[in-house]
Amino acid sequence: MTDVIILTGAGKGIGKAIAIEFASRAKNDPGFNPSLVLCSRSPEDLDALAAQCRSAKIQTLSVVADIARREDRERLVEQTLLEFGTIDCLINNAGVGRFKNLTEFSEEDFDYTMSVNTKGTFFLTQKVFPVLEKKRSGHIFFITSIAAETAFKSSAVYSMSKFAQKGLIESLRLYGRECNVKITNVMPGAVCTPMWGEAGETLRNVMMMPEDIAGPVVDAYLQPARTSVEEIVLRPVGGDINE
Repeated sequence: MTDVIILTGAGKGIGKAIAIEFASRAKNDPGFNPSLVLCSRSPEDLDALAAQCRSAKIQTLSVVADIARREDRERLVEQTLLEFGTIDCLINNAGVGRFKNLTEFSEEDFDYTMSVNTKGTFFLTQKVFPVLEKKRSGHIFFITSIAAETAFKSSAVYSMSKFAQKGLIESLRLYGRECNVKITNVMPGAVCTPMWGEAGETLRNVMMMPEDIAGPVVDAYLQPARTSVEEIVLRPVGGDINE
């Protein structure tokens, strides 16, 4: 039996690492047979990642979509159900951020961040949850951030969006407990991803790598049905980085 897993923001960074980790686990465990629905705004990134996953004999569906757009969210879920007939897991990984002094943020900066991190995540989750609720099983992950609990001066809008995601998670978990749907909040500290831009070598040396996040996510997914990992907090060994 296959596990149908939707992964947003799959083209780069943590999302890409999670996809590769799922493929690696499946390759080494004949009893684990995931089907990956890879979602990203960049078709080039998806093509390369899908080819890598298929080389590990993983059934893969690529969907170019921007979760900030209602029609894209609907198409993502519809294509998944048309291809596989069900959904077992949603990994809300897509996220964006702009980092400035509080007085420098524009309305466009605000809308750009909130439309993906808050609005897009909420309405995609709203679309998927009834599928899991009906079958009384499934798992929804949110790759949030330590910024969902800890504020940083340059991250006012980003932190707002992540605090909002945490509020959604806490509410959704109340629903999930009534129908055996697991809800996991993954809160990484600084990870070397494109969101950090051209991070210098000194900074990269003290950051986590995307694969450091991917392993615990897949571990949480593979827990027995009786066990739910509700939160995963990961930080660089030296603590938070506020650049």
